[in-house]
Amino acid sequence: MEIRPTRALVLETRTQVSDGAGGTVAEWAPLGTLWADMRPRTSGLTDGQEVSLSRTLWRIVVRGAPAGAPSRPVAGQRFREGARVFSILTATEDGPQAKWLICQAEEEVVR
Repeated sequence: MEIRPTRALVLETRTQVSDGAGGTVAEWAPLGTLWADMRPRTSGLTDGQEVSLSRTLWRIVVRGAPAGAPSRPVAGQRFREGARVFSILTATEDGPQAKWLICQAEEEVVR
């Protein structure tokens, strides 16, 4: 399969910031923009008591980066494309040369 990184995604990480009252709140901070090849995998609908959630799993491929580099996605971070958010579940190297990183991510949309 040919990899075509044609979509610009912002890689974000969760940070803790002061809430002004002695505590902290979680926020998302951008780490940079990565070009990605995105392909949907599976999707489904979950009905709750008040809302329905549409979940789609995505295969997102970005250029490789050294372990520990801020530009290397890890599980627990997320990609953002405008209002769309893709939570990173896994990030694995594509082969021994690690030219690409393959991320499995989940997008949830409230219906």
